[in-house]
Amino acid sequence: MKTLLVLAPHPGLAEAVRAGLDPDRYRVVHRNDLEEAEPMLSAGLVDACLLDVELSDVQGVWPIEKLRRRLPHTPILAFTASKQAEWEEEAYLRGVTHVLTKPVRPRLLAAVLDRLWASPGAGPLAGPVTERPLPTVRPAEPVRPAELAWSAEVHLPAAQMLRALRDFSGVLSHSLCAEALLRQFLLLLREILGVNRSAIFLRPHQRSFAEGGTALEARRLRAACAMGLTPGLLEHFELSLEAGIGGYLFRQGRILRREQAVSLGDIEAAKEFELLGAEVAIPILDRENLIGVAVFDGRVTGEPLANGELELIFHLLEHLALAIKNIWLHDQLLANHQMLADILRQLSSGCVVVSRDLQVLHANKAARLFFARPGRRNHDLEFSDLPPLLGSKVYQVLRTGSGLAPFRYSPPDNPELVYQVSIVPFQPRDKPVPDSVLLVVEDYTQAEQLRRLEMETSRLRLLQAMAERLTHEIGNALVPLATHQQLLAERFCDPEFRASLDAALSAGLRRIGRRISQMRFLAREDVPTFEAVPLAALLEEAFQEARKHQEVRAAQLHYPPEPHPLIVAGDRAALRQALAEIMLNALQANPTDARIQVHTVMLAEGDGRARVQIDIQDNGPGFSPEAVRRAAEAFFTTRTVGLGLGLTVSRKILETHRGQLTVLPPQAGQGGVVRVVLPLETAPMAPSRA
Repeated sequence: MKTLLVLAPHPGLAEAVRAGLDPDRYRVVHRNDLEEAEPMLSAGLVDACLLDVELSDVQGVWPIEKLRRRLPHTPILAFTASKQAEWEEEAYLRGVTHVLTKPVRPRLLAAVLDRLWASPGAGPLAGPVTERPLPTVRPAEPVRPAELAWSAEVHLPAAQMLRALRDFSGVLSHSLCAEALLRQFLLLLREILGVNRSAIFLRPHQRSFAEGGTALEARRLRAACAMGLTPGLLEHFELSLEAGIGGYLFRQGRILRREQAVSLGDIEAAKEFELLGAEVAIPILDRENLIGVAVFDGRVTGEPLANGELELIFHLLEHLALAIKNIWLHDQLLANHQMLADILRQLSSGCVVVSRDLQVLHANKAARLFFARPGRRNHDLEFSDLPPLLGSKVYQVLRTGSGLAPFRYSPPDNPELVYQVSIVPFQPRDKPVPDSVLLVVEDYTQAEQLRRLEMETSRLRLLQAMAERLTHEIGNALVPLATHQQLLAERFCDPEFRASLDAALSAGLRRIGRRISQMRFLAREDVPTFEAVPLAALLEEAFQEARKHQEVRAAQLHYPPEPHPLIVAGDRAALRQALAEIMLNALQANPTDARIQVHTVMLAEGDGRARVQIDIQDNGPGFSPEAVRRAAEAFFTTRTVGLGLGLTVSRKILETHRGQLTVLPPQAGQGGVVRVVLPLETAPMAPSRA
């Protein structure tokens, strides 16, 4: 049984054919167009094809041409309602076996099909069978060899086809070199078409993603390959996308011949054709943009290239353009890969890329210096060269896909060396585990030594500043004592002198005792004792302690009573010292009429722990922006006396109690506010606000 494929936009033709033929001998399959029939054509299931066309213009020839490309040896029967002699002739030249007119005549169709397969292996009939004689071909228009290539009667021998395949494979061997690829392509065209002069001009391309060019350079086409032209001419010759041959092809995208009116009327195009000795210019498109221009002269016999040949060359150049774009992309990737390799090679940090099968894919110079075994002849780094600890970490990341936080590493045999190690997985989106990991090793030995030296220097500077400040502070406290000691023998019996001596001793002892307490709390790193302390009592004790060091007659502490007592936990003496230092600052902000406001707010933490926020506000001028930024900094003070350690001591004590100290920015019409946050021992029944 033979399979007949009917290509028609309407099923009427297929129904008529099916009704007029023997169903035991023919199976009729209907498809609307070539795209829908592609599965049958690819599988080779078609014995003959019946095509519904109108042979009245060039549009009726296009489907025949496409079908013959897909079925070079299958008989094609064309059914047409109206036909003209010249287009019927063109249909036969394009590969149609027979031309039949509608409506379908069953007896005629059956006879034609019988003749097709009358002698097995004979192939298509040499002459057409129609209702009327076929128009003869005029001798003045002989069929050219390139047009006969479309005919189904032309069969290439196996040796010739293998030779063509060999030549095509020669082009593929240069698929990564644009110049060699173009040269091989032009050599094949020269051999097939017999042209002497040919040249291909291409737009400039970036050899790396970081490389750039001017807009003017991007509009120029330079010679990439040529045959039969002197190199000196092409070295100084360019085409432009603005005018001439390049401008026309860029705007129109069509083939341009030298003898066309548009070429003769364009001075630039005519001059370029004359200089190149070319007869035709073909655009090179990558299916989106123009990337180049190909120019050819006529055959060496003097005959011009036929339209069918130029059309084939145009499509070949289109595929060549796609290959060139791939070569350009490969060059860009290669150049950028080389640039990244050069960057990694010059880095002082060791970089090692390890694949999933524990192969070292890349290791820069620093990595080889860190880990390469001494005495090895080659410079390649192997996974076994990595220290066992680092190797196990790399293996863990490769198996789990989870990165590790940067960590420090010191070799067991040289603990003075300190490395900062990072391990980063390279994991594709569609895979659960990484393909490779990047091991980055930085030598922190010198940086660690500098850090330690800087810490020691900072400590020495701190000790020096502390010694100078303490010396000055203690000296100020001893001046009145030394003065009274000199007058003690002469005026001991004077009651006024003894009272002054008692006041000087008390003030000096308080002053020196406060500095000793500050130094003791600064040196303490933990909380010696924990006890439950009512917040109200603690605030009152701190206020009285602050008043000992600042004589203010009208000092007031305003702390509204809480409906539920707030209890904090910690060392009572330390917390009292911290709050006293804050309140002493508040008293010093307005020595003549100091009033301190305390506000508390309950805070609920995410972990369920209750905390209290204590805002201590004075009635002074408020903190300056610099004081807000540096208030808790050691030895910073805005007064002419004192060490500037008050808030530093308070912050240190509060942090050891898991608390916080913050100096709030100034607000208009508001004094200075210091905010303290402390954890509560027991939470009250309801939040409290004052």
